[in-house]
Amino acid sequence: MLAPLSISDRIVTASPSITGAERVLQVLAALASHGDAMTAKDLLAVTGLAQSTLYRQIALLKRWGFVSENAGFYAPGPVSLQLALGFDVNSLLVEASREEMAQLARASHESIGLVVAVNDQLICLDMVDSDYSLRCSFEKGRAVPLSAGASAKCLLAFMADRPRTETLDRLFADDAVGRARLEAQLDAIRKDGFAISESEVDPGVWGVSAPLFRRAGRAMLCCAAITLMAPSTRAIGRESAFTAQTLRSARLITNRLHVE
Repeated sequence: MLAPLSISDRIVTASPSITGAERVLQVLAALASHGDAMTAKDLLAVTGLAQSTLYRQIALLKRWGFVSENAGFYAPGPVSLQLALGFDVNSLLVEASREEMAQLARASHESIGLVVAVNDQLICLDMVDSDYSLRCSFEKGRAVPLSAGASAKCLLAFMADRPRTETLDRLFADDAVGRARLEAQLDAIRKDGFAISESEVDPGVWGVSAPLFRRAGRAMLCCAAITLMAPSTRAIGRESAFTAQTLRSARLITNRLHVE
């Protein structure tokens, strides 16, 4: 089970250049990313908004049914649920990936996640759980920082140059050494075609992640990644097989996205 997002991890830092519409989306994104209902104090800490601004956005979201309130705690409302149900039914990416993810899970007997990068976060769109227990930070609909682990590094490595640079500018604004170290890893991942990590996000969890591509005009752009996750003890001696299986599934999903 994924632990709720830490209040110290802001979704998007408030700034004078952010529009009113973006402030509404900040509040909604904070509620979507957090594991539990949030108080106004929690939301202030996560969004960085002024108190008066926050309450205006909450009132607007409540009026439209995107947010519900109970005893001073705020959570996604019924219209947010409608959006989630619509996404489950109509997401072309999830639909194109689901069969191959299920087959990969059956072949490996491990957990498989479908992830995307949004606003400096990694969001799990879909998950096929292993028959065996695995304690990790991946859970459908939840987000984790786009900073460590095979999934995050895979998405960063195959991201288009400009958005990757802008993302790294924000993530490593005060850490030039850490950024240089990560960029060297991303170069190697682009060359290899996949990313591997162990215990970077969750202790004792090994993972391999491969990119999915979708055509955009004449270019093929990375739109997501699939990740195989296993306890490190079960991955020993099977790393090469897991990597080959994950790469094969990623190629098949990419082919399906290309056809569609």
